[in-house]
Amino acid sequence: MVTDIDDAGGRETAAACGGKARYLHHDVTSEPEWVTVVAATVEAFGGLDILVNNAGIAIGIMTTDMPLEAWNRQLAVNLTGVFLGCKHGIPAMRETLREAGREAGRSGSIINISSVAGLQGAAGLSGYNATKGGVRLFTKGVAKEVAGDRIRCNSVHPGIIDTPIWSKSIQGALDAPRESFAATPGANTLSADMIAATGAPVGIAGMPEDIAAGIVFLASDESSYMTGSELVIDGGWTA
Repeated sequence: MVTDIDDAGGRETAAACGGKARYLHHDVTSEPEWVTVVAATVEAFGGLDILVNNAGIAIGIMTTDMPLEAWNRQLAVNLTGVFLGCKHGIPAMRETLREAGREAGRSGSIINISSVAGLQGAAGLSGYNATKGGVRLFTKGVAKEVAGDRIRCNSVHPGIIDTPIWSKSIQGALDAPRESFAATPGANTLSADMIAATGAPVGIAGMPEDIAAGIVFLASDESSYMTGSELVIDGGWTA
């Protein structure tokens, strides 16, 4: 079940998944929508085994200039959205596992997407730091709460990844002058590779597939002894 507020992108993603994949419109800051989405997922697929909390926004503003609305919006999407996903996803996972019994060591997996910004600070991203650091520790607390239910909970910490977020102007989000990271002089967008070249030893930005591979690993039985852990995929940014 693919969910998003971007209906066109969500439907495209579901179609790319193929098979029985479906799409639902979903604002992660809305608790009633979480109730609806979890129920629809259980009805469509017979249960819930894996939950990926992936929605996030970044508003790059210095702390003293940040409107309260910007602070609250990041908290709502990046942290409250993860909380609501776990709050309503965990009971569905417990019920799924209860019905399955001890079938083939079946377990549940929650994967919360944090960031390298949840591991270290960045000027102009203090609000984003707060939310992603919150996701990191929230994940650890949840992991201890549900370990006895055969449910694992881990966080993923991407570095600079080449996604469309860089085509959106993120004012003040970097320590260095924004112009030094532009794709071309005077450009309005940022170059992920040029940003990565300044801080990632590998010298290039990661690709979405790099993060997806880590998520698949945490969703699978290959990571069955991992919970409350951080999977950092950042090209050495935080090394």
